[in-house]
Amino acid sequence: MNVIGQRIKNLREEKGITQEAMALHLDVTQSNYGRLEKDDRRLNVVKLLKIVRILDVNIAYIFNEPMNPNSAVFSSSNKEVYDILVESLTSEIQHLKDEINFLRVMVRS
Repeated sequence: MNVIGQRIKNLREEKGITQEAMALHLDVTQSNYGRLEKDDRRLNVVKLLKIVRILDVNIAYIFNEPMNPNSAVFSSSNKEVYDILVESLTSEIQHLKDEINFLRVMVRS
């Protein structure tokens, strides 16, 4: 099991949240969510931000064990990590918009 997935699993269990409940919030199947806890390569920015909100933890804790998991979700201590994630998500959105525009042009021609 990976470190990030293990932290997510431990936090989920500490808070008494089932895999089924997490899957429902993430709009994935329970089996897909279970695989996410076992393989962090399945994580993306959107899922990670949702998980942090659901578990009500500091996003930096997911990456950095010494932090207190109950500190403010988006405190100034993890603003840099949050900003990087938002930038990544913004870039992903722009990429998808570009693909949609390309496909529109292809369909019209």
